[in-house]
Amino acid sequence: MPSPHARVTGLPSRTWIRWRRGRDLPLSTPVSGTEEANRQFLLYGVLPLWVVPGLADWWMHRRTRIEDTSGVRESAVHALMMTEAGLPVTVGLLARINPLVLSTMGGAALAHGATALWDVNLATKEREVRPIEQHIHSFLEVLPLTAMAFAACLHPEAVRATLRGGPGPDDWKLLPKDRPLPARYLAALAATITLGVALPYAEEMRRCLRARRVRAAL
Repeated sequence: MPSPHARVTGLPSRTWIRWRRGRDLPLSTPVSGTEEANRQFLLYGVLPLWVVPGLADWWMHRRTRIEDTSGVRESAVHALMMTEAGLPVTVGLLARINPLVLSTMGGAALAHGATALWDVNLATKEREVRPIEQHIHSFLEVLPLTAMAFAACLHPEAVRATLRGGPGPDDWKLLPKDRPLPARYLAALAATITLGVALPYAEEMRRCLRARRVRAAL
């Protein structure tokens, strides 16, 4: 009888339980070759720097007093966009890159772009959206596509399998990486995202909810 874990995930129970037991992918070795340079730029450049425009965008919302204008509704859209960006990043960091993961990244990038249009349409009707904020948005919109492009370049065999419809037995399964990323890197990235994205936007939602309660009490 399969374990409860297997019934929930649809995967063999040992697959994810033992995912850290393989050899970590070395990241501290000297860069040699285009592939390793691309991998390190993605992991140490694109992903951590994603926090910078996100934090700048939060500051612009704060300057224009989002809690007194578009309020909870726009802040909820921001939370949705963070989910759309965070899901493919998490899957790409932990799971083997295959047609399922690439399709998830592509679908999330499209959803993120559509939600970004909704966000701007909502914001411009309720508060001032300055040119600098629009420019910040351009970075936030292109980074999911950039991350997906790097992942595709690093895994051409997965791209070919995706274009063929994923004929392999494991092409549409969520499987852990054969060589997981180092735990220290994952922990540092998680801390960076928590401090630079999750906490600021949680504070934004808190301000919006508090302002709505104050208005309702008047």
